[in-house]
Amino acid sequence: ENTFTLSLHSSRARACSVSRSRPQKMKNKKRKQERHALLAQDDAENRIRDEQRKRRQRHVDRTKVLLGEAGDVASDSEDEFEEGYQGQFGTVVEKGALFKPAKKGVDPEHTGINKKEKTLLLTSRGVVARFRHLMQDLLCLLPNAKKDAKIDSKNDKRAVVECAELRGCNNAIFFESRKRQDSYAWFAKTPEGPSIKFHVENIHTMAELKLTGNHLKFSRPSLHFDPKFDDEAHTRVIKEILIHCFATPWKHHAMKPFYDHQMSFYWEDGRVWFRNYQIVHPEGKEVRANLSNIENGVSSGLSLTEVGPRFCLHPIKIFQGAFTGKVLYEDELFVNPNIRRADAKKKDSDVYARKVAKKQKRKAHVAMNQLNRRGDDLDGLFRDDDAF
Repeated sequence: ENTFTLSLHSSRARACSVSRSRPQKMKNKKRKQERHALLAQDDAENRIRDEQRKRRQRHVDRTKVLLGEAGDVASDSEDEFEEGYQGQFGTVVEKGALFKPAKKGVDPEHTGINKKEKTLLLTSRGVVARFRHLMQDLLCLLPNAKKDAKIDSKNDKRAVVECAELRGCNNAIFFESRKRQDSYAWFAKTPEGPSIKFHVENIHTMAELKLTGNHLKFSRPSLHFDPKFDDEAHTRVIKEILIHCFATPWKHHAMKPFYDHQMSFYWEDGRVWFRNYQIVHPEGKEVRANLSNIENGVSSGLSLTEVGPRFCLHPIKIFQGAFTGKVLYEDELFVNPNIRRADAKKKDSDVYARKVAKKQKRKAHVAMNQLNRRGDDLDGLFRDDDAF
């Protein structure tokens, strides 16, 4: 009887499960059909949108779109948009695009630098505090800069290229320190190059200078270059690398939408001199006077106040690749700091040798020219044998 009841209960349970699973399967089937129908509808809508987008798209000359009919750039880099940049941006959509044609009488704000330009800043191990503070100041000035961990100076410098690729950066500024007193800086366009090796001199950070100028963090800079940069081929390459490293990309998410400071690069004595100034606008009674001056064709009365940092870049070599490759330029007048210190020590050693030689000469002169003293009656007055 027990076995009969157990079999009866199991058959009833199996029948109930079958009866419950049938409607559940029907519901799952309906849901799958509805899901497939929605996906098909979405695919059809996407196809229609793609076809409409293709109809609206057409190739537009990049320079005409960004510069307008005038062909001049009102950008923070003060540099014309070269033909070399054409073709790197692909097609431009007329309606709803990021880069719209410039209206007449309105200057575009494009800097000539790609929107995705990013700069990697990193140092080698053993850098001095002054060099580390300089890197922190540059990080505050560049909204598109990224910082990475220190790299051992014994490693190959091509590791910087790998770090830039991992961080999604196409520019790299690598600060290298040797003997805790010599500072070098590499400015490179990764991963293909070119790259420039500088010797950094006369470093003065913001905290050290304590100047009166001040501006917002990550605000857009106006880049000013000395006209001497356009005189020679290697200076033009230096100028282009500095533009890519220091110019703020167009419509970057971290930048401020106005200009309140200017980065100035001067070429003098075969070196690049860097200065950072705040743009000071007139206030109070000066505004009325400046408005009248502007109407009469006189300057607006804007002034510059230095903020910092300060440093000097002495170009040593320009390489074709990133940290490697053929040497395109080499400064023959550059003297290694080690040689300078060795020469200074030689001069110090010569001074000591001359001092010792002078003492020996004096001793020999005294020995050869002794004075013959005449006899005196009182010479033996206090001798022991004459004592009484």
